Amino acid sequence: MKHPYKLFQLLLVLTLFTNCKPKQTLPDPLEAGWNNQPVCEVLEDNAKQRILKCTFPPGVGHEKHYHNPHFGYTLQGSKFRITDQNGTKEVDVPTGTTFSKDEVTWHEVLNIGDSTAVFLIIEAK
Repeated sequence: MKHPYKLFQLLLVLTLFTNCKPKQTLPDPLEAGWNNQPVCEVLEDNAKQRILKCTFPPGVGHEKHYHNPHFGYTLQGSKFRITDQNGTKEVDVPTGTTFSKDEVTWHEVLNIGDSTAVFLIIEAK
C-alpha cells in the first residue's frame, strides 16, 4: 500500500463521525420538571426499555425537553398548550389517546384543562 498513514487517518475520521452521538442540550423527560419540581417518575428501567409515568395537575406543565423515540399512552386526559418545532397549539388529549415518535423530538407543555392528566411514556433502549 502506497500511503498507509493516509488510510489510517481516513479510517480514524470515519470511526469518529459514525460513533459520535449528537449532544442534547435539553433535559430528557425525567430530568425536566416544572418550577423545579419533578413531574415524571420511573416505573421500570432495564436493558430494553424505560417506562415513565408523568402527572400534570391543572396549571402544571413540563419545561422544554427532548424525547428519544417513544410510545405514549394517556391514562387520564386533559387540555394542553403544546409548543414544539411547529409552533404553539392548544389540544384536547382524551383518556386512552396513544402517540408515538420514531425520531428525537422536543416540546414544552402546559395543562390548561381542569383535570389532572397522567401519561405513560415507553422508550426503547
